[in-house]
Amino acid sequence: MCAVALLALGAVGAAGTAAAQIVVTDVSGREIRLEEPAKRILIDDGRYLVALSLIHPDPVSILSAWPKDIHRIGEAYYRDFAAKFPAIESLNQTSSSAGSFSVEQVLASEPDLAIFSLQSRPSEIEISQLERAGIPVVVIDFFNHPLENSEPSFRLLGAVTGREQQAEAFIKLRRERIDMIRSRLEADSSARPNVMLEPHAARTEECCPSPGKGNIGDYIELAGGTNIGADVIKGITGVLNLEYVIEADPDVYIATGGPHMQGTQGLLIGPGYDEATVRTTLDRVLARPGISGLKAVREGRAYGLAHQLLNSPLDILTIETLASWIRPDLFADIDPEETMKRLNEDFLAVPLQGIHWIAVGK
Repeated sequence: MCAVALLALGAVGAAGTAAAQIVVTDVSGREIRLEEPAKRILIDDGRYLVALSLIHPDPVSILSAWPKDIHRIGEAYYRDFAAKFPAIESLNQTSSSAGSFSVEQVLASEPDLAIFSLQSRPSEIEISQLERAGIPVVVIDFFNHPLENSEPSFRLLGAVTGREQQAEAFIKLRRERIDMIRSRLEADSSARPNVMLEPHAARTEECCPSPGKGNIGDYIELAGGTNIGADVIKGITGVLNLEYVIEADPDVYIATGGPHMQGTQGLLIGPGYDEATVRTTLDRVLARPGISGLKAVREGRAYGLAHQLLNSPLDILTIETLASWIRPDLFADIDPEETMKRLNEDFLAVPLQGIHWIAVGK
C-alpha cells in the first residue's frame, strides 16, 4: 500500500515559511523522499503517460525519458499526443518494462525521479546505484494487482508531481463506480457466468491465451464473472488448450485486440478503425474452429475489447464494460461511453477517441 505525506522540513526562508518535503511509500514498500515535486520524470511504460495525463495538463512537460512503446497506447492515440505536445517526439528513450534494464541509460536521461513497474522493477542493487547517483526511484503497479494497487499508484503520482487534488478527484470517481458495482453484486445471489477472455486473440495459431489469477482476471471477478482460466493457470497469465475451453463452454467470450494486431488474423479495434473494420475482424476471430461452437458465440454473448484498456490507468472503462457484458441484468444502466466522455472533459489532457469495445451483431 502506498502512503503519502508532506513533512515540514528544511530551513525557514526569508518569508518565514518552511520547505515541505514530499515523503511517499511506494507499492513495493519503499519510502522515498523528494525535496519538491518532480520536473524530469523517467517512466518505463508508455501507459504511465496516460496516467499522468489524467492528473496533469501537460504530462510531456514533466518527462525526461520514456520507452517510446507506442503500441501500449496505440499509434493513433500517440499521434494525438504528438499533435498537442510535439515535445514528446524529442524525449530521450529508455528501456521498456518489457525489455532489458540499463542503469547507464537512466543516468544519461538525467531524471530527478524514475518510475518503474512493479512486475519488472530494477534489482535492489540497480536501485541503489540510481539512488547513489541522486535519482530517487518509485515503483507503481497497474498490472499485477490493479484493484489493489491502482489507487495508491495514482495517489503516489499525484504527490510526486504536486497534483494531489486532481489525483484525488480521479480516485474518487473511479472508487464510486467500482463501489457501485460491488454493492449490487453483494446484494445478488445469482450464479456467476463463466467468462473466457482471450488476450491478443488469433495473433497466432496457438489457442488460447488467458488470464490466470490477478491482472485482468481480477476485473472479471469484480464484474460478476468467473474466469475459466483462474483454476488452471498458476500465474497472472498463461495458455488454455482448446479442449479445455470447449469443455468449459463459457457463457461469455471476450477477445482483445488493437492496432498491434495489424497483419494477423486478430481483432482491429481502437482509435483509427471504423465500425465495419472492427466488426469484420471480430467476426473473423469468432469464426475459428472451436471458438465458433462455444455457447457464448452461439447465443450472441461475444465481445471485442481494446487491449490498450487492459492494465491501463483507464481501467474504469474496462471494469464498466465487463460488468455490462457479464451481468447485463444488474448493470444495464452502466454506460462506459458516458464515463469516457467525463474522463475526456474533466481529466484527460489528450481526449480518448474511437471504438474501444463492441458486441457481436449489435
